[in-house]
Amino acid sequence: MMRGPGLNRQITLAMLAVSLGMTLVVLLGSYVFYALVIEYRPDLLSGPTDMIPTSTEWIWMASVTMVALVFAVWASARLARRILAPLNSVADSVRRVAHGDLAARAVAGDRSLGETALLVDDFNAMAERLQRMEREMVTWNAAIAHELRTPVTILRGRLQGLAEGVFEPDEKQFRGLLHQVEGLSRLIDDLRMLSMFDSGHLKLELADCDLAGAIRDVAHLLAPQMEAAGYQLALDLAEGRICCDGARMRQILLALLDNAGRYADPGVIHIRTRVLGAQYLLQVEDAGPGIDEELEGKLFLAFHRGEHARAGAVGGSGLGLAVVRAIAEAHGGVASYRRGDAGGAMFEIAWPMPIPGPAVS
Repeated sequence: MMRGPGLNRQITLAMLAVSLGMTLVVLLGSYVFYALVIEYRPDLLSGPTDMIPTSTEWIWMASVTMVALVFAVWASARLARRILAPLNSVADSVRRVAHGDLAARAVAGDRSLGETALLVDDFNAMAERLQRMEREMVTWNAAIAHELRTPVTILRGRLQGLAEGVFEPDEKQFRGLLHQVEGLSRLIDDLRMLSMFDSGHLKLELADCDLAGAIRDVAHLLAPQMEAAGYQLALDLAEGRICCDGARMRQILLALLDNAGRYADPGVIHIRTRVLGAQYLLQVEDAGPGIDEELEGKLFLAFHRGEHARAGAVGGSGLGLAVVRAIAEAHGGVASYRRGDAGGAMFEIAWPMPIPGPAVS
C-alpha cells in the first residue's frame, strides 16, 4: 500500500512556511510603510537613507528569522508527536483487529487534544463491542449445540431402538418422539425470532386486538394442564381493544406461564392487564419463591438459567424470557421483573399506546 507524505513532515513544513511567511510579511510591510511615509510625510524621516538597513540591522533580521524558524520546527515537531502518538496507536490497533486480535486497544497518551482522545475512546468502545459480540457468539454456538444435543440424542436412541426391535412401536413411543420433535421445533422458532429481532427484521402485525379475550382463550386452553400441576389462573383484565400484535402477545403469555409452571411453587398465578397513562401493561405474578437477586440482571438474556435449571431439574431452553423481551421491545416497550406483594415473581410487559393521527374529515 502506498503511503503519502508523513503527517509529521507536513506539520513541520506548514509551520516553517507560516513562520517564514510571517517574517517576510513583517519585512515587506515595513518597507511599504516607509515608502508611503517618504511619499506623503517625508518630514517624519531624519534623512533619505533611513529606509536602507545597516549591516547590523541585516544581521539582526536574519538572526530573528532563524530563531523563528528553529522555534517553528521545535513547536511543530512537538505538536506532531502529540497528534501522531494516538493516531499511530489507533492505526496499529486497527491493523491488529483486522488480523483477528479483538483484544487490541489504542492508547490516548496526552488527552489534552480532545479530538484525538475522543477518537481513541470511540475506537476502544468499538473494539470492546466487537470482542463482546465474539464472546456472545461463541457462547450462543455452545448453548445451541447443548440444547440441540439432548433431544437429538433421545430421538436417535429411540429410533435406533425401534429399528433394532428393542422398543415396541406403540403409541407411547410415537408420542415421546413427537414430544421431542415439538421441543426442537419450538427451539428453532425461538432462535429464528431472536435472530430476526437482533438483526432488526422482526415484523409485527399491529392491530386493535381484544387482548382480554385472547388471554381468556389461552387461560381456558391451559387451565386443565396448569390445575393438574397445582396452579390456578386468576384473571383481572381490562376490557377494550388494545393496539398490539395479538399472536406475539399470546406468545409472551405462553412463555411466562410456561416459566411459572417450571419454576414457581404451586398456587395462584395472577394475570392482569391495565391501561396506565399512555401505556398498556400485562402482568403475570406467581406465588413464589421469586428469583435470586444475582440472577435478576440476567433474566431476559438468552440461555441464562439458574443452577437448578442447568442441573436438569426442570426443562426449558433458556430462551423463553429472551423471546418475551424481544417481543416487548419490538412493540416499543420493555419487559421487567420485580418481586410481587406476595413474595413471588412478577413479570410486567409495558408498551406505549399509539399516538393518534390527525382527524380526517
